[in-house]
Amino acid sequence: MSIIESLGLSHPIIQAPMAGVSTPAMAAAVSNAGALGSIAVGATDAAGARAMIEAVRAQTSGPFNVNLFTHRPARSDPVREGAWLAALTPLFQAYDAQPPTGLREIYRSFVEDDAMLATLVELAPPVVSFHFGLPDPTSIAALKRAGCLLLATATSPAEARAAREAGIDAIVAQGYEAGGHRGAFNPEAPDDQLGTFALTRLLAVQCDLPVIAAGGIMDGQGIRAALALGAVAAQLGTTFIACTESSADAAYRAALTSPAAHHTAMTRAISGRLARCLANRFTAWGAEAALQPPAYPIAYDAGKALNAAAKAKGEGGFGAQWAGQGAPLARALPAAELISLLAREMQESA
Repeated sequence: MSIIESLGLSHPIIQAPMAGVSTPAMAAAVSNAGALGSIAVGATDAAGARAMIEAVRAQTSGPFNVNLFTHRPARSDPVREGAWLAALTPLFQAYDAQPPTGLREIYRSFVEDDAMLATLVELAPPVVSFHFGLPDPTSIAALKRAGCLLLATATSPAEARAAREAGIDAIVAQGYEAGGHRGAFNPEAPDDQLGTFALTRLLAVQCDLPVIAAGGIMDGQGIRAALALGAVAAQLGTTFIACTESSADAAYRAALTSPAAHHTAMTRAISGRLARCLANRFTAWGAEAALQPPAYPIAYDAGKALNAAAKAKGEGGFGAQWAGQGAPLARALPAAELISLLAREMQESA
C-alpha cells in the first residue's frame, strides 16, 4: 500500500510546512480537501506545538503533517556577531532604530528538545517530518512506536540514503529551485544543487523509498510531471503563500505579484542559512555586503529585528519572503479551492 493510500488521501498533494506562513487553518483546509496539510513547529516550543496540533485537530479529522527543524545547535561567535551587527547598523538607523546589543539562538533544534519529543509522542500526529537533517535513533524509534509516519527532506542521494538507513518512511526530494531554507544536512558541505526533477528521478531509481517531489511545482501539470518521474506525491509551498489562510503579510503578498517574483535569490543574510527568497532590499544588501553572517538561527534574530524596524516605517523589503522559482504562478485562492483546482489540472494534463 502506498503512503497516499495508507493516509487515505484523495490527491497526491502535500502542502509544504512553512514556518511563519502556514497555519493550522490552512493545514486543516488542505486535509479536508483530500490532500495532506502541514504545520511547521520548528519556530516554537513544545507548548506552542501542542496548541497548533490541537488547533488543526479541532478543524479536521483528516491526516496532517507536523514539521520540525533538526539543524545542529548553533555555536555563538561573539566576534562574527558583533561584526554583523555593526554592518547592519546603518540599515537600522535608516529607520530610526538601533540594532540589538546582542544576538541569541531564537529557535531550539529538535535534536536537543526533549519536551518537544514528549509532546509529539503523546499527541501522535499522523505524519512528522524533519528538515535540515535527522534526529537521533531514539527519537525516531519513539515516534514510530507512537504510530507517526516519518518524512525527511533530502537534497542529495547521500542524504536520502542516510534517511533510509535511519528508518525514515519517505523522502521529500527538495530541488534547488525550492523556496525557503535549503534542507541540506550540512550547510557547509559542497552542494551539487540538483534540481527537483533530476533529484526526484535519481531517488526514485536509487533510494528504495517513496519519493515526494518538492521545489518549483506550482500547478497540476507540475504535479503530474513529478509523478511521471516516479514520485508518489508532490509537496508545494510557494503556491499556498497567497491563500486566504496564509499568514503572509501584505508586503509579502504584494511582492508575489511584483517583478520580484521573477527574480528569486539564494541568500544567507536573512537567517544565516542558505534560503531562496523573493528579491528584495535584504537580499540585495546581503549580496553587496559579502560578509559571513552568524550561525543559523542566531543571524535570524538580527534579521527579524531589522524587518520589524523597517515595517514600522512602512518598508516591507526586509522580510523573509521565501519563495521558489515558480513564484509567478502563485494564485490567491482559499486553500480548499486551490486543491480542487490542482486536482482538476492534474486530470486535464493526464
